[in-house]
Amino acid sequence: MNKNVIAIIYAIAAAAFYALNVPCSKMLLTQISPIFLAGLLYIGAGLGIGMLYLLHFKHEPQSERLGKKDLPYTLGMILLDIIAPILLMFGVKYGTSGNASLLGNFEIVATTLIALFIFKEKVSLRLWFAILFITISSFILSFENDEGFKFSVGSIFVLGATICWGLENNCTRKISDKSTYQIVTIKGLCSGIGSIIVSIATNETNVVAKYIPLALLLGFIAYGLSIFTYIRAQKYLGAAKTSAFYAIAPFIGVLFSIVLLNEEITTQYIVALLIMIVGTAFVIYDTLIREHSHLHKHIFTHTHNGISHTHTIEHSHLHSHIFSDTKHGHHHNVKDLEKLANDLHA
Repeated sequence: MNKNVIAIIYAIAAAAFYALNVPCSKMLLTQISPIFLAGLLYIGAGLGIGMLYLLHFKHEPQSERLGKKDLPYTLGMILLDIIAPILLMFGVKYGTSGNASLLGNFEIVATTLIALFIFKEKVSLRLWFAILFITISSFILSFENDEGFKFSVGSIFVLGATICWGLENNCTRKISDKSTYQIVTIKGLCSGIGSIIVSIATNETNVVAKYIPLALLLGFIAYGLSIFTYIRAQKYLGAAKTSAFYAIAPFIGVLFSIVLLNEEITTQYIVALLIMIVGTAFVIYDTLIREHSHLHKHIFTHTHNGISHTHTIEHSHLHSHIFSDTKHGHHHNVKDLEKLANDLHA
C-alpha cells in the first residue's frame, strides 16, 4: 500500500486508541485520583510497549536506535510531556473545566504554527482550511453553555499546556524515523514517573490497589498503542497533518461513551461531527493528492535548403494525482510537435 495511506491508517488508529481513554478513565476516576491515574496510564504505556520492544530489539538495526544527536529532542519530549499536564492542572484549578476543554483545542493550532515557523514544515492552504474546520468542530463539541467560557489566569495556564504539547509533538516528529518502540518506552516511563511525582507532591494519591492493573492495561492500549501509531504516522505525514487527523479522537471518544456509558447522541455532536468530516476530508485530500508541474524539453533537427536546423521546444504540465509515489508517463503527438518546429523555423 502507498505509504501515505498507511500513515493515515496509523493516524486514525492513534485517535481511536486514545479515544478509549475518555470513557474508561471516567470509570476508573471513581477509584483513582486524576494525576495519579495519568501517571499509571503513562507507565502502562511504557511497560507494555517496552515488553514488545524486548521481542523486537534483536531484529532492530542499530541505525534506528536513538543516538546522541537525538538527545535534545528526546529530553524536550520528556520534559514537555511532564510540564504540560502540570500547567493543565493549574488551569483547571484557577479556571473552569469548560475553559480547559475549549482552550485544549488550541493544541492542533499550536502544533501547526510551531511546525511552520520553527521546524519549517510545509503547511498548505488546504491543511489550513482543514485545521479551521476541525478547530470549529472541536469548539462546538466541548462548548457547554453561554457562560462556559471566561478568559482568566487559568486560561493562560491551559494555553501554556497546549503550546507545550504542540512543541512536544514537533520534538517527537524530529525523532520519528528512529525506533518507535524505544521512543514510546522512554516517553511512557519518564512521563509516568513525572506524573506520579507531581501527584505525590500535591498529595493526590488516592487509589484502590485492585484497580491499578486495569489502569496499566488501559495505559498500554489508550496511551501506548496510540503514541506508537501516532509516531509512525508522523514519520510520513509530519506533525501538522498527524495532529489534524488525531483531532477526531474526541468524536470517537463520544461514540465510545454512547456505547459503553449509554450516553445520548446530541444535536451538538451531530453538527460538530459534520463539520469535522469536512475538515478531515480536506486533510485527506491534501495528503493523497499531489499537484506538481513537469517541464518537458523536445529537440528537433531537420534539413532545409541543405542547412541543418535544431529547434528546442519547452512546455510544462500541471498534474494532480492520488498517491505521491504513483508512476506516470506523458504522451505527446510527435507530428504536432514537428509541425510546431517547422512553423517556428518559417
